[in-house]
Amino acid sequence: MEKLKVIEALRKAGLRATPQRIAICELLTESHAHPTATDIYVELKEQFPSLSLATIYNTLDVLVGIGLVNALGSIGDDKVHFDADVSPHINLACVKCHKIVDATSNFIKQLNDEINKNSGFELFGSRILYYGHCPECQKEISQLSVIQSI
Repeated sequence: MEKLKVIEALRKAGLRATPQRIAICELLTESHAHPTATDIYVELKEQFPSLSLATIYNTLDVLVGIGLVNALGSIGDDKVHFDADVSPHINLACVKCHKIVDATSNFIKQLNDEINKNSGFELFGSRILYYGHCPECQKEISQLSVIQSI
């Protein structure tokens, strides 16, 4: 998400491109961790002492509304996670440690093209979120199984 694109999108939405809003966008763009609003607040609070959690939620709502950010919903932690990558891709969410990673597939473009053709919808975005256990948590679960079977 380019800074100028963010500024233009915020202005089109009737909002000023404040340093706080720009910082929220930059953090989302630079982070591949799919942060929550609270994660963003903790990260930016020192840089912007007057920043409130409400400002972050309001900014995220606007960014989702204008299509610059995707809200991924809860992954078992009752928190909404945000993703600045709105290109067609897959999010893989671990329900144990709540880590989210991106994955790509040529299948997504084919699927979108097929849906466009068969449904008459003009697609402008999608969110695909798979749930499971990441490799680290699989290892931990496997080790616990071995210990419990002894």
